[in-house]
Amino acid sequence: MNLSKYVAEDVPLFLSLISDLFPGITAEKAKHTVVEKTLSDTIPELGLLPHPAWYEKIIQVYEMALVRHSLMVVGPSGVGKSKIVEILHAALAACPAGDPDLPVMVGQPHRELRMNPKAITAPQMFGSLDVVANEWTEGIFAQLWRKANKDKKNFTWLVLDGPVDAIWIENLNTVMDDNKILTLANNDRIPMLRPNVTLQMEVEDLRNASPATVSRAGVIFISSNDLGWRPMAQGYLKNRRKAEVTQLLLLTATYLRLSTYCYLLTATYLLLLLLTC
Repeated sequence: MNLSKYVAEDVPLFLSLISDLFPGITAEKAKHTVVEKTLSDTIPELGLLPHPAWYEKIIQVYEMALVRHSLMVVGPSGVGKSKIVEILHAALAACPAGDPDLPVMVGQPHRELRMNPKAITAPQMFGSLDVVANEWTEGIFAQLWRKANKDKKNFTWLVLDGPVDAIWIENLNTVMDDNKILTLANNDRIPMLRPNVTLQMEVEDLRNASPATVSRAGVIFISSNDLGWRPMAQGYLKNRRKAEVTQLLLLTATYLRLSTYCYLLTATYLLLLLLTC
């Protein structure tokens, strides 16, 4: 559970500290046999590759969703944040239902409601009161929240896909804590229907989020090193002709070797320049 919060560079350090504190003891990973088997079938069906580090992030999102009702999937663009959630939804829906030993969300239909909170103002997101006519206009997020919590047939993931802003994120503190209630300016209180509803934020960083907000959510950090460029290239080459694949692999090896050589040459020159100053 703690590994999901660290960047890729800090994971070996954390494991080393744990090993020093508890020498000779190795913690076993939790096994999710049914979900992992379905994931192994779902990923190729979507035309993707089960890259080990990226696959581990899917498991971490699933484990966090079991114990938290609000998640924060954090990472730069291009690391597969949206695909991780999409694959998890498809895998959970494809699992066989009816096993009482499995969590409730396994084997049930999942749907996603996605919006960009930064594209609208706070009154448009939550609602506004016309002081002249004394009329309340409900916001987009409030309507999605009410709709999701009325749906008892599906497991709904309400995704806020956009930069974290202190203006709107602070209004969700009562949703993210143990109250699980959205409180609006007209005194409406809309409770969360758990476990059928999960609030998820998909952001690049938490620069504008307060510690109080971050502590209320389960954080899964996805580094650029977790995916890299090789799985993307391999997935692209799977759909090309054999002759094209051979030529593209040759060009990739040639130019990557050349770029690595130029990088090392430049770094050596800068180091020597620094030492002579």
